[in-house]
Amino acid sequence: MITLGPTDALLVIDVQNDFCPGGALAVKGGDEIVPLINQLGQRFEHVILTQDWHPAGHISFASSHPGKRPFETIEVDYGTQTLWPDHCVQGTRGADFYPGLNLPHAELILRKGFRREIDSYSAFLEDDHTTSTGLASYLRERGLKRLFLCGLAYDFCVRFSAIDGTAAGFECIVIENATRPVNLAASLEQSHANLQERGISKIQAQEVDTSVQISR
Repeated sequence: MITLGPTDALLVIDVQNDFCPGGALAVKGGDEIVPLINQLGQRFEHVILTQDWHPAGHISFASSHPGKRPFETIEVDYGTQTLWPDHCVQGTRGADFYPGLNLPHAELILRKGFRREIDSYSAFLEDDHTTSTGLASYLRERGLKRLFLCGLAYDFCVRFSAIDGTAAGFECIVIENATRPVNLAASLEQSHANLQERGISKIQAQEVDTSVQISR
């Protein structure tokens, strides 16, 4: 059992309508993890949410590149970019949090992917691996040191958030059964390998101590 303390936080990645069944970029079973995430949230004093928040015409949308289709790739200034269906467009229902998500005590909603010419998987850095979202500074000022990651999708935004968070000096732990993958090409296998290479632990939600509930 993992006992939680005052410097631990639950980082909930992109649990939004467009990533759940019926959404523009639906992750299979994305809605199934929501009750578990809600339960986990009751065990954490500190909860942070991220929200994909793209402008129309974003560089990651296949529709922004004539002749290209979703899931093809292109080369951009910062490397290879996977092209996606238009998703999580600012102010649309698809960008809203999934309605079953119930974490009213979340202390921060971090929006990412709002720069038109840079995609953003990680909660810490845009995909140029240079432009900061500001999350690391926020966590340091709050004295938060250990992050438990869950949400969507395991093999993209969760993976890169864990990798960049670790590189920034935080202990990152992925709650595996509170995530779901896109499973695009070899992305799932690459994610397993990347996390293992960096010593990032994966646990099950049941391993988080339930003996103490945070009073609200």
